[in-house]
Amino acid sequence: QVQLVESGGGLVQAGGSLRLSCAASGRIVSINGMGWYRQAPGKQREMVAVITRSGETKYADALKGRFTISRENAKNTVYLQMNSLNSEDTAVYYCNAEVKTLPWGPISPYWGQGTQVTVSS
Repeated sequence: QVQLVESGGGLVQAGGSLRLSCAASGRIVSINGMGWYRQAPGKQREMVAVITRSGETKYADALKGRFTISRENAKNTVYLQMNSLNSEDTAVYYCNAEVKTLPWGPISPYWGQGTQVTVSS
């Protein structure tokens, strides 16, 4: 039905930057919210940032100022610019989208496969 593919992860030194991308494809009528979540080893998944169709954003308090979320609705793509990375940012980052796949159907969440971000310390 819907596929979300993340890209841009990798290995980066502390203090560096990465830009993650997530493109949604498939049977998409519309996408409401999109967001980024992450899960570090041994920890639960946590919200990093979310963004509405109109561009309203919300960030995890500890990340506000370092991370910036944005989207291009025409491309069904959401981005996460990550600056001043540190070892605590090491995690698998997952893309999320709230998608309507039928004109009169419900809005359902979809998840990407995740992209690994590793920050060397």
